[in-house]
Amino acid sequence: MNDCFICNKHSGNIQTSGVMIYEDDFVYVGHIDSNGDSTYLGHIMIDLKRHAPTLGDMNMEEAKSFGMIIARVSKALLETENAEHIYSYVMGDAVPHLHMHLVPRYPRTPREYWGPTAVKDWKDAPMGDNKDVRDLCMRIKIYLEENRNE
Repeated sequence: MNDCFICNKHSGNIQTSGVMIYEDDFVYVGHIDSNGDSTYLGHIMIDLKRHAPTLGDMNMEEAKSFGMIIARVSKALLETENAEHIYSYVMGDAVPHLHMHLVPRYPRTPREYWGPTAVKDWKDAPMGDNKDVRDLCMRIKIYLEENRNE
C-alpha cells in the first residue's frame, strides 16, 4: 500500500509528532500530527496495523486488541490529562485505513465547543508543540505500562 498514509507511517517512511504510546501485533497508538503546527493536546490515533479500511474488516483478534486499547487509552486520558470526556470516531473517507480518533474534552470547555472537532476551535483549547506532545505521549505510555491489568 505505497499510497496509504498509515501504512507509510508504520513502515517508517513518514515521521509524525510525539512518540509511540503503545504497539502490539495488531494496533499502533500515537498522537495526531499537525505538520509542525500547534496541536490539540491529547488527540490520539489508534491505527490497525494491517491495512483494512473499516471496523467490519477486522478479524476477532484485531477487534479484541483494538477495543481493549480504546478503553485503556481513554482511561489514561481521563487520569493523566484530567479530561472530563472522551470523544471517539472513525471516518475513513480521506485515509481508507482503519484508524480511530480519541479526542479529550477538558474541564471548563464551553458547551458551544463540545464535540470531537469543535473542542479545537475554543480559543483556550490546550494546544502544544512537539515537546508538549512528546510529554503527553510519555505520560500516557507510562500510565499504560503501570496499569497493564486494568
